[in-house]
Formats: sequence, C-alpha cells, structure tokens
Amino acid sequence: MTDLYNELTGNSKNMADQNINEADESNESGKYEGDEDLQDQDISFTEYEISASPNDFNVRTLFDFIDSGIVKVPGFQRSYVWDIKRASKLIESLLIGIPVPQIFLYEQAKNNFLVIDGQQRYFTIYFFKKKRFPIKEKRFELRRIFEESKGFPENVLSDNNYFVDFNLKLSGKLPDRPNKFNKLNYSTLAEEDRTALDLRTIRNIIIKQNTPDDGDSVIFEIFNRLNTGGVNLKPQEIRTSLYHSKFYEMLYRINLNQNWRKLTPQNTPDLNMKDVEILLRGFSMLIDHENYKPSLSIYLNRFSTKAKKFSDELIEYFESLFLEFVNKAVEVDSKIFFTRGGRFNVSVYEAIFVALCEEAYKNQDLNVKATSVQNVNKLKEDPEFLEATQANAASATNVSLRIKKAKQIL
Repeated sequence: MTDLYNELTGNSKNMADQNINEADESNESGKYEGDEDLQDQDISFTEYEISASPNDFNVRTLFDFIDSGIVKVPGFQRSYVWDIKRASKLIESLLIGIPVPQIFLYEQAKNNFLVIDGQQRYFTIYFFKKKRFPIKEKRFELRRIFEESKGFPENVLSDNNYFVDFNLKLSGKLPDRPNKFNKLNYSTLAEEDRTALDLRTIRNIIIKQNTPDDGDSVIFEIFNRLNTGGVNLKPQEIRTSLYHSKFYEMLYRINLNQNWRKLTPQNTPDLNMKDVEILLRGFSMLIDHENYKPSLSIYLNRFSTKAKKFSDELIEYFESLFLEFVNKAVEVDSKIFFTRGGRFNVSVYEAIFVALCEEAYKNQDLNVKATSVQNVNKLKEDPEFLEATQANAASATNVSLRIKKAKQIL
C-alpha cells in the first residue's frame, strides 16, 4: 500500500496543475448550507490489497476505448467543463510532444473501466477526433444522451444545436513564427501531424481493489488524496464515479425534475453535484436514519454501496415517491427548504423529506403526508430544531432530533 500511495501522490506539482485545469470555474454550491461534515474529511486508510499497473496507451486507443464503451465515465463525475481554448491547449501539447498528466482508471471487471481522474482529457481527445465540440448550455442534456445511447449518435454530433466544429483555438502567433495548428481540426491537420497525434501516448494507471471485498471503498480514499494538491473535487463528484448504479441514474433523472428545480437555488443542476448529494442524503435518511452515525461522508459512501443492490422495482418506487413529495412541497412554498437568510438548508430538507415520506415508505405506497407553510415556519423557528441544525449538525443526536421534531410539528 505504501508503494502505491507514493506512486499515486509522488508527482504533487503535476497533480496540482492537473486538478486546477479540471476545476470548474462556476461553482454554485455556496448557495447551500448544512453540509459542514462533508467539507473537510480526514479519513485514515484501512488495510487494502491493491494492484496498480501503469499502461501507456496512444491517442487512437484512448479514443477507441470511449467509442467502444470499454472505458466509461458513469454519470459524468461532472459534466464536461473545459472551454475550447483549454481543450485546444491539450491537443496542442500532444501535437508538439509535451507530456500531459497521467490518467487513473478503475478496473471494475475485464474490459470494463471507470475514469476516476482524467475525464476532461479523455473527452477532449474524443471530441477532437470527432471534430465536434459540445455547446456549454447543452452539456447536461448531452450527459443524459451519452449515458442512454452509450455514446453520441451521429445525428446528435452533427446537430448544431448541440455541437460546433472543433477547430483549434490557439494563439495565432508564436514568438518567432505563426502557430501552424491554429484553426485546424483533426481532418485538416497535415497527415504527418495527424499520425503523430494518433500515436502519442498518455500514461494510464489502472487500479484494482483485491481485498477487502466491500465494493470500491479504496478508490474513494485514493481519489480524495489525489486531489489534495490542487482544487479538490467535491465528495459527491468522487462518489458518483465510484458507486454508479441504477439508483444513481434515478437520482440524476429526478434532479432534472421541474418542480425540484423550483425548490432549489438554481434552475440548472449544480456542476459539483451538490444537489445530487442532497437527494442521496434524503433517501439515505428515509431508509436508514435509525442506524446513522458519523461521519456523514462515510455513511453516504456505505449507503451508495448498498444502493447498487436495489431492485428495479424499488428504484422505480423511490422515483415515484420523490416526485409525489416535490409536487406537494412546491404547492406549499417554493422556498420551503430555505432559511430566512435565503440559503437552501440541507438539514431542513432531509428532516422534512423523512417526516412527510416515512409512513408512505413503510407502507410502500405514495401517500405522502401534506403539511402547511404555517407548520413549516413553526418547525424552522423551533429552538430545539434550530440548535440541531447549527453546531455539530451531523452528529447522530442532532440528526435524530431534527427528524423527531419534524415529525411532531409537520
């Protein structure tokens, strides 16, 4: 384990540069509160038996991996966030032979890999060889299309409502000569440059957890440490890659629901998946709040592992239950989960969600309890409830108290 850890974290400057490049510039998560337990986790390693093997794959092979479905980005750790200038710089680096940061893959099964670090580079290569670049406003929709179709159909790639031509957008001039790659695409590159690009290699570290047999727990911890040198990915961005399941696919679907979006701070999903994490927290507390104990991050990881085994019928039920809940919630008040300060409070949301849905869940029906804006305001003003949402909000005592008060008052 020590040798692997040193290998993973040895090139700290390289990793820091990589993470800064892949960081999203428009994080909206500051509009939420009540998630302090998830912000700065310091979790020690368990003893693991892990294999990590370096492989140098060329650009043509990396493209084929995605095009064939061998390498997946389940749920997209985040949507593709690079702009065309940043993407062009990566292609230019490959064309002129500048090394680029290594990619980390997790081996789920034979010929089945997840990108756990490097999806922006993977998809930049994919888009450049396809000669199309995704329009920013369409990337959430494109994420859904990619997952459902196991790739981008040709009619979508050719649709100018979704993509534009990927012509390199580089500085027009170098200090002593014009930049010969500026405005070119994959087809218009000189043949020798196109061949050189296809044969350029990028190091891929393939990680596999051998023991313990508890799912993919080690990958969360390794990946969290990979990001400590730069701009960290948020816990849910990591979690969504590692615990991909039909249950998570359901979370992505309901996160796009029109009424749910009315109840959140923004009309479009959060790029750092804060809203998906809120949905996950609500369901975990609805199903298993009696067994909750800190840390919240570990609790959500373990619940995500359990959720992989949920039946299709149960997942379909959860989706219907949630939709019934938000339909009733939006009728009460679109700011039902907000504090007086105008911020969405996660603790308020999960307490109300559990209180109104628990009986329906136990009966496996859709009879979500109704409430009123007066009762909701009474809950938010209750001194015990307020105290339980503030200091040490993620303690087992305060989680239990919030849900208890919500059941009593609502």
